[in-house]
Amino acid sequence: MRVVMLEPLGVSEDKLMSLARPLLGRGHRLEPCKDRIESEEERIERASGADVLIIANSPLPARVIRSAPNLKMISVAFTGVDHVDIGACSERGIVVCNARGYSTHSVAELTFGLIFSVLRKITACDAAAREGRTGEGLVGFELYGKTVGIVGTGAIGLRVAELAKAFGCRLLGYSRTRRKEALEMGLKYVSLEELMSESDVLCLHVPLTEETRLLINKERIALMKPSAVLINAARGGVVDSHALAEALNEGRIAGAGIDVFEAEPPLPQDHPLLHARNTVLTPHVAFATAESLLRRADIAFGNIIAWLDGKPRNLITGQ
Repeated sequence: MRVVMLEPLGVSEDKLMSLARPLLGRGHRLEPCKDRIESEEERIERASGADVLIIANSPLPARVIRSAPNLKMISVAFTGVDHVDIGACSERGIVVCNARGYSTHSVAELTFGLIFSVLRKITACDAAAREGRTGEGLVGFELYGKTVGIVGTGAIGLRVAELAKAFGCRLLGYSRTRRKEALEMGLKYVSLEELMSESDVLCLHVPLTEETRLLINKERIALMKPSAVLINAARGGVVDSHALAEALNEGRIAGAGIDVFEAEPPLPQDHPLLHARNTVLTPHVAFATAESLLRRADIAFGNIIAWLDGKPRNLITGQ
């Protein structure tokens, strides 16, 4: 069986081969990938003879999937799968598994990095120090005592709640499922509109689905306090970037920390958030720590072994 990687996983070659050893020991073949493949035509060429594909966050459209007649399983070394054409996989009965849980700590921690960067004006303070200026005009805000609203209380949202509680925050939540752990932590579930209007810090931790696309739109942003900040380390498509930039530039909200966008960076220079006031941007790196990259590679290979053993795990679609 040919197991083909369509992008590197950010771990050393030695570690990669160590993770692949159970596959190789069963007589399967691994085709590693050292560099990210940007061309769809090259993805099609590499995928054409694969039985199993390993990807992270590279796009996997229907055209690539349908070009691989032997394809039976896709191991996605990522939590979100909105970059994979799940419909095309379902048509063919292709099993798709993700790496659920690999980045819980890394995303939660970057969320707080963005919160503090915005509240304490860290990037502006850094520039002032480097340019020989003082801290005049750079008075920030404490997180202690603030209301943190969390949209999506899955594993990452729960970890954010845990950390926010440690910082002395009041917790509000909005989620399709009310989690017992969140309630025990003191989080209060409310409507999205109430959460938007009461939160000092709004944190987004939902997947991108038809229900969540543009969930944070112009009308909902208008509900936020002028002193509130918005943090998005979920998916870019959850937020209307134009409406958010407009609210920031007009001073209708105080700031934003954004790690995700409608498309993967590099961003076009006319992207509205590049020119928005009081905004800290990072190029989709919330998941990217040495620990999480190793964890996701381990999960990705483990998913293949589990599937071969007839006990598939982390299923998105398939048997």
